[in-house]
Amino acid sequence: MFGAAGLVGQNLVLLLQEQGFRDLVAVDKHPANVATLRRLHPKVKVIEADMADSGAWEEACVGAAACAMLQAQIGGEMEEAFRRNNIVATERALAAMKRHGVPYLVHVSSSVVNSMARDWYTETKKAQEALVAQSGIPHVVLRPTLMFGLFDRKHLGWLSRFMRRLPVFPIPGSGRYMRQPLYARDFCRIIASCLASRTTGAYNITGREKVDYVDIIRGIKHVTGARAAILHIPYTAFWIMLKVYGLAIPNAPFTTKQLKALVTPDEFELIPWWDIFDIRPTPFGTALTETFGPGPYSDVTLEF
Repeated sequence: MFGAAGLVGQNLVLLLQEQGFRDLVAVDKHPANVATLRRLHPKVKVIEADMADSGAWEEACVGAAACAMLQAQIGGEMEEAFRRNNIVATERALAAMKRHGVPYLVHVSSSVVNSMARDWYTETKKAQEALVAQSGIPHVVLRPTLMFGLFDRKHLGWLSRFMRRLPVFPIPGSGRYMRQPLYARDFCRIIASCLASRTTGAYNITGREKVDYVDIIRGIKHVTGARAAILHIPYTAFWIMLKVYGLAIPNAPFTTKQLKALVTPDEFELIPWWDIFDIRPTPFGTALTETFGPGPYSDVTLEF
């Protein structure tokens, strides 16, 4: 499992162990999040390595029945980081899989490959998907929309922590930007289904419910009990705030590029993935409660 210490990886390891999968091997480069993965799952073999560099981590493919490719650079202000994590690391992983004869791959792409947005994340995810398609390895491509769930260090997880720490929560413009958020645990159930059935093809995995950004924020506020007042700020002023923040925090979790993507009017295809992969989708409100309400992992947070 490549990129196993992020949002999807942490949830996937948890789910696969619950479903009885054994001999899991997880590769990731983030020291703190790797440490969290090891602490939560002592029976999983965890390898800390930067996949953009050649190394012993490539031997994780030896004898593997399948691989899940999850690694991705999502945010940041350095183009090189996107190239290394989304392209170079993918090239090395695919080469290792072919060298050691791994027969199947689940590739987690992104809905942004079908988006009108043009940024480093979008372009490198398109290139990453093309590399997988050209690899010759039997595979399935899953393109999820915005995800949230346990261990979320970005997106809704970051927003929830921000909301609980400050008295005011700013929202750009009206906040009426339609999103189709996807619950990470549901997405991991799809991955598990693919691993079991060796599904091939490409699937756009979109959150079943359409929810405006401002209503997502209100839902998080309700579940967490945060007292922050929601304050609407003009888009330009919000952009300037993020730009200044990004200069101070090089690996900021929310950037001006992501702000632009937020307000881009995208509506993604909704296929009946719950029927295709034979799983029961979690209602959005229930997913928010499971994610941000009290539970055994509610105090576990990942780092940027």
